[in-house]
This record gives sequence, structure tokens and C-alpha cells, in this order.
Amino acid sequence: MSERAAVDMFFDPTCPWAWITSRWLLEVERVRPVDVRFRVMSLSVLNEGRDVSEQYREGLKKAWGPVRICIAVEQTHGSGVVRDLYTALGTRIHLGKEERGQELYRAALADVGLDPALAEIADSTEYDVALRASHDAGMKPVGQDVGTPVIHAPGPVPGETVAFFGPVITPAPKGEAAGRLWDGVLLVAGTPGFYELKRSRTEAPSFD
Repeated sequence: MSERAAVDMFFDPTCPWAWITSRWLLEVERVRPVDVRFRVMSLSVLNEGRDVSEQYREGLKKAWGPVRICIAVEQTHGSGVVRDLYTALGTRIHLGKEERGQELYRAALADVGLDPALAEIADSTEYDVALRASHDAGMKPVGQDVGTPVIHAPGPVPGETVAFFGPVITPAPKGEAAGRLWDGVLLVAGTPGFYELKRSRTEAPSFD
């Protein structure tokens, strides 16, 4: 049996494209020897000081809460719980279209057996140093001109890690189709000097 590869995906819970990629990676785990760890980056941190639209800026204000809760849970309960919390948050945010706020956060925490009172961390800076450190760890290998998802995976040379933004997909491939996409992504990401493969998005996020 092949040794399983450790893969990190850096996410912001508010991003629908990262959510779809995360569901694809869960499919990849089923068909390839891969174990995914979900780690926190922050679109609010990434866009600090940038010239963005007023509408986007308002959205970024609400984006602080979920990442603060996720990093606090990682620090106090371990990364394995973050995986479950991300699913609970994403299910409510992206599938349920629930309004981001204390009610959603408390419900998501309860979904995974955590103290709903942790929702208060959404408005606290207590874990912001750890949040920024996690964000920087995710973004440093790929640069600051991308967002989420960012994936760190084993490269073609033993001991080497490759990092990349994406893939941005909709809907998430299932079964062997998910595995084939993973194979292709690793192939191009592990090619020295490869930087970009892109086309215009013509579809909205689909959560099917």
C-alpha cells in the first residue's frame, strides 16, 4: 500500500470557491492516498490596505469572525477539529445561506460538539497573532497576488513541497474524476517554472 501524502489546504470559511475545492479534496482522499489538513488563511488580512470596492470591504469586516473562531479552535483543540468546524461553517454559510453572525457561529460550534461560547472570539483579537502566522505560512510560498484556496502538497522530489493557488472549480468532481484532477494538478504544480493556467469563469459557484 502506498504511503499516504499529507496535504494542507489554507481556507477562509467565507469563500465559496475554497469551499468547493475543499469538498473536492475530501473526494480525493477517497480515491488517492492523501490526507488533507485544513488550515486557516484570512481574506481580511490579505486585503488590508488594498483598494477594494466598498461592498467587498463590508464583506471583509464580517469575514474576521469565522477565521478567528477557526484559529482559536485550532490552537485549543487541534487541527482535526478545524476540519469538522469548517464543514459545519461552510454548510451553514454556503449551502444554508445563513447570515454570518453569533447565531450561525454558535450553531456551527454546537454541531461539532464545541462550546458555543467560543463564538465570542469572533469579536476578539486574542488569537490574531496566531491567525496572522497561519495566514503567512500559507501565503508565503505562493505570493500575495492570489487568494484562497491555497494548497501545499508533496512535490516530485522526496522531501520537497509544492504550493499553489486553486484549483478553482465548479462543481466539485466526484469519485475517480476527482482523482484524475488531483493527478493533473500535481503534475503541473510540480513542473519547475510553471506558474499559471487560467481561463475566465463563466459559471457561478455550484455546490452540487
